[in-house]
Amino acid sequence: MIECLRTDSDNPDFRQLVRVLDADLNIRDGADHSFYSQFNKIDSIRYAVVAYENGIPAGCGAIKDYSVDTMEVKRMFVPVDLRGKGIATRVLSELEQWARDLHMKRCVLETGKRQPEAISLYMKCGYRIIPNFGQYQNVENSVCFEKNLS
Repeated sequence: MIECLRTDSDNPDFRQLVRVLDADLNIRDGADHSFYSQFNKIDSIRYAVVAYENGIPAGCGAIKDYSVDTMEVKRMFVPVDLRGKGIATRVLSELEQWARDLHMKRCVLETGKRQPEAISLYMKCGYRIIPNFGQYQNVENSVCFEKNLS
């Protein structure tokens, strides 16, 4: 059974999952990793979700303020050996509901072209590709998405 816990970036399970995520991204992004990592700090994240499968940390994600009515989805991750069980979909759904609870109207996010499973997840969950925003403008490896929450 998968259960989601709303927490923050002080949660030790969230921090451990993010460490594994960062190690994976370091390999995938190669020389680009230092550029991306500067935007992925987890200090003071107020809205983080950790998914547990039978009490074991199995996935995570977070949202942070992007604009007055928009949250940015960050730090989505499920370890390779736990993928294919719907954990990422549950985490993303919980983050979207939390954004709705905070009266947000949409979510945006960035992922890399070297993360095809993430791209598939977001498209499956109703996100649409948008022009790269903010620091990701003109970054060839980035793909940005949005989803209206109404």
